[in-house]
Amino acid sequence: MISFTIEAVSKKSKARAGRLNINGVEILTPVFMPVGTQGTVKSVAPWELREFDYRLILANTYHLYLRPGKELFQRFKGDLHSLMRWNGLILTDSGGYQVFSLSKLRRISEDGVEFSSHIDGRRIFFSPQEVIDFQLLINSDIMMPLDECLEYPVSRAKAERSLLLTQRWLNDSVFYWRASGRSDINSLFAIVQGSGYPDLRRQACEYAVDLDLPGYAIGGLSVGEPESVRWEMTDVCTDFLPADKPRYLMGVGVPEDIVKAVSLGVDMFDCVVPTRYARTGVAFTSEGKLNIRNSRFKYDFSLLDEGCACPACKTGFSRAYIRHLVYANEILGVRLLTLHNLFFYRQLMIGLRQGIIEGKI
Repeated sequence: MISFTIEAVSKKSKARAGRLNINGVEILTPVFMPVGTQGTVKSVAPWELREFDYRLILANTYHLYLRPGKELFQRFKGDLHSLMRWNGLILTDSGGYQVFSLSKLRRISEDGVEFSSHIDGRRIFFSPQEVIDFQLLINSDIMMPLDECLEYPVSRAKAERSLLLTQRWLNDSVFYWRASGRSDINSLFAIVQGSGYPDLRRQACEYAVDLDLPGYAIGGLSVGEPESVRWEMTDVCTDFLPADKPRYLMGVGVPEDIVKAVSLGVDMFDCVVPTRYARTGVAFTSEGKLNIRNSRFKYDFSLLDEGCACPACKTGFSRAYIRHLVYANEILGVRLLTLHNLFFYRQLMIGLRQGIIEGKI
C-alpha cells in the first residue's frame, strides 16, 4: 500500500515536505535515492545505508534482467530485497533510459524494444508486459513502465510520435499491473515524456493523471538539454501533476539541481553522482566539490569537511591520506569518498526538508 501526505508547502516557491508511506515503511520527502543499478550501491554495504537512514534505493530492470537474470529469481525462494539483504524499499527503473543510452544496440517497435545485450550480444525483447512482469518477480516496491527516453534536441514530429508510443506502452503496463492482483503491494508510477515542448509535457501529464496512479515521474531530462529547458519542463510538469501524489524527477542529482527541483515541487530524486564522483576522487562538501586528486591536497591533513559526521570525517581520515589511497588504487579510498558523499546527500535532504517546514525555503 502507498499513501502520501503533504506536511508543509513553501510560501515562496512550490517546495513541499511530505510523508510517503509504502508497504509500512515511511519515507520523508524530499528524498534522494542512492542508485544500486545491479542490486548493490557500489562499494557500500546495505547496513551502511541503513546507518545513514536511507530507506529507499533504486535498481535497474534492464541490468538485473541481463544478470543475474530472470531464471535466478525464478529459482530463488525470495525477491531482490532478500537476495541483496536489504530491508528497505526498492524502486526499479524500467529500462527506458537504456532505450536512450544504448541506442546503437536496440530496435524499437510498437510492441516494445529489442536489445542486443551489451554484455554478451544475446537478443532480449522488452514489451511493456514483460517489464512489469519482471518487476513483479523481483518484488519492486515502486515500478516504472517501459517508456522511450529521447535524446535532445529532437524534432517536434519525433517527440509527438515518441510520446504516443510511450502512452500506448503506459496503457498496456497499467492494464497488466491492475490485472496482476499485486497493485496493492507493487506500486506503479507513470513516466511523463514530451522532450522540450511545454504543450507536449502538459498533454503527457494530463494523460497520465487520468490513469490515477500512485505516483508520477518526470523523465527525458538530464539528457543534454540546456538548464533553462530542464527547469521549464520540470515547472510545467509539476504544475499539471496532482498535488496529492509524489513527483519523481528521474536521473537529476547534483546538489544544486536538487535544490532547484525541490523549489519547483519535486519530491523524489535518484542519481549516480555521489557514488560515481567518489570513484573519480570527488567529494561533496559544505564549501563545494573537492577533487581529492588535486596536488594541493597532497599535504593537506584536514578532514574532507569540517563538522561532517560521516565515517571518513568522524574517524579522522585526512585529505592527504585519502588522496594517497585514491592514487594507490586502494579500495578504501573509494569507499571513504562514497560514504562521505552519501552522508552529504542525506544531510542535504534533511536540511531541505527542515527548511521547507520552517518556512526558510
